[in-house]
Amino acid sequence: MERPGAGGINSSECENVSREEKMSEEFEASTMDSLVDMPFATIDIKEDYDITDVPQLHLKTNEENECIRKDQIKKRKKKCKDYQPNYFLSVPITNKEITKGIKILQNAIIRQDKRLAEAMVGDGSFHVTLLVMQLLNEDEVNTGIDALLELKPFIEEILQGKHLTLPFQGVDNFRNQVGFVKLAEGDHINPLLEIAETAERTFQAKGILAGESRSFKPHLTFMKLSKAPWLRKKGVKKIDPELYEKFISHRFGEEMLYRIDLCSMVKKKQSNGYYHCESSIMIGEKNGGEPDDAELVRLSKRLVENAVLKAVQQYLEETQNKNKPGDGNSVKPEEADRNVNDSDYNRK
Repeated sequence: MERPGAGGINSSECENVSREEKMSEEFEASTMDSLVDMPFATIDIKEDYDITDVPQLHLKTNEENECIRKDQIKKRKKKCKDYQPNYFLSVPITNKEITKGIKILQNAIIRQDKRLAEAMVGDGSFHVTLLVMQLLNEDEVNTGIDALLELKPFIEEILQGKHLTLPFQGVDNFRNQVGFVKLAEGDHINPLLEIAETAERTFQAKGILAGESRSFKPHLTFMKLSKAPWLRKKGVKKIDPELYEKFISHRFGEEMLYRIDLCSMVKKKQSNGYYHCESSIMIGEKNGGEPDDAELVRLSKRLVENAVLKAVQQYLEETQNKNKPGDGNSVKPEEADRNVNDSDYNRK
């Protein structure tokens, strides 16, 4: 199966924008604060996929060329600023061995500094982010769901029927602001990176603003200071690595990639602490062959929604058929009575 070509937002495009801004005296280089309160560590501004280089027009003067070039830079700069991801692809962490180990790690840190309890990620939210994107309305969300469904056969092609097991070992941080459990090195890295890259191309091919300019680094976040910004006023400005030094080489366990969710960063979380999920794809089978509680709830809701939708569609179709004049199916009252009498006579 042919995988989608590169499209959508391109990180190198935004770098070109920055270089053009430096060359122009009317524009200064600008940066955008990381979306630190989202389910990913950092994110750089990206450029819209459909903004192309300034066309080489044959104009009368260099001044006119310069005006067009500056106008294009302004539009591209605005597109980059407008890109604020609010959805992401999530690999949920469901292995209780991993979640238990992370809770032990969190409690060990809290015992050393109780203020950091407010910065801890709830165990129901543990996940690995594959891709971030921007979906602004219901139509774009539906397009994102379509892209997710189209992604499944590409992932199956990458895995070739094999299971992808993700081992987690050790602890690190991003700029002393985000603490995370590391994905151990091994043969699983390349297929996971390929899945992430394919996901980005698949969503971008649908016209969705997706991806980051920084390289993909899979990780499992367990704490982030942005969850409690008031901690800075209490003197907590960074995560001290000494707080988790005993877990630097700790083996937390393995998670099998069996499900990928399209989740919202801003909608209300589920009762179990996991993010609001728009849709999911199953990859192979989970160990034990049984879905977890969250998956059962989603499947039940989807079955009910499909049944209701089917019933409504059937009702509308029947209503339209009844309202059609001269459709040849209407029966006069006299004929109906005669048919009933004939039927009664035949049964005698």
